[in-house]
Amino acid sequence: MTRAILSVHPAYRDDIGDLVTRRPVPGPGVDTVGAFLFLNHHGPQTYKPGNRGLPFGPHPHRGFETVTFILEGELAHTDSAGHESVIRAGGVQWMTAGRGIVHAEVSPADFRRDGGRLEILQLWLNLPARLKMTAPRYVGLQADGIPAIRAAGATVHLISGAWQGVRGPIESLTGVFLSWVEMRPGAAVTFEGLGGRDVFLYAARGAIEVMGRQVPQFHLAQLGAGEEVTIAATEPALFLFGHAEPIAEPVVAHGPFVMNSAEEIRQAFADYQAGKFGVAEIVEG
Repeated sequence: MTRAILSVHPAYRDDIGDLVTRRPVPGPGVDTVGAFLFLNHHGPQTYKPGNRGLPFGPHPHRGFETVTFILEGELAHTDSAGHESVIRAGGVQWMTAGRGIVHAEVSPADFRRDGGRLEILQLWLNLPARLKMTAPRYVGLQADGIPAIRAAGATVHLISGAWQGVRGPIESLTGVFLSWVEMRPGAAVTFEGLGGRDVFLYAARGAIEVMGRQVPQFHLAQLGAGEEVTIAATEPALFLFGHAEPIAEPVVAHGPFVMNSAEEIRQAFADYQAGKFGVAEIVEG
């Protein structure tokens, strides 16, 4: 059975200072897409020389994972678990907050000095109760560390999971499949093995179609049940596609924490204020 589109939702414009930001989920028509909790689409925009760069100084997280796709520009990451990297265009960073981490996501010094194009997607993935207090981890990959599988006008950049006999470089703790896909006009790509899974589909550039129904740029599609989906493009397009096992547990989110109960949220704030998450320093350079 092929999945069809049930509904299409525009991203809500919610700029952060001078950073152009669109948020398709949560939004007026959709709270979550199962295990997929949140997506911020920053840019596309051009920063002038002598800019302040990204505004995400040190801040805490607990109970979920962040996956950040750098489509254009650069992103410098540091965290309280000792990880540090600068990821450039075409790269991805996957951070498991687990029991608690403080991280900073800022623009490196050369980008602030010279300016340039910037476009970044950040997706939040839920963790089940058994993994919410797991040890933090971080993986940063440049573009050349991510398989780019080409098929009839489409390029699937595979982050986690398997497609066409290729496995992505990141082993998800919960078996999440994640990719971003570039398509030329007239191209189509099919993803299988979707039975019973939460499916995430967001059009970041151009417009895509599923069974003849269009998903415009900056729109999220919610899909019906089925084992597979075929996504087509009538113009140059780029979309984010993922699927995950449902997590049949309560979701209680407040600010930077996602847990299963209000009491766990209160404990997260208490632990952070007590310094149990550690410290992340912004590294200049």
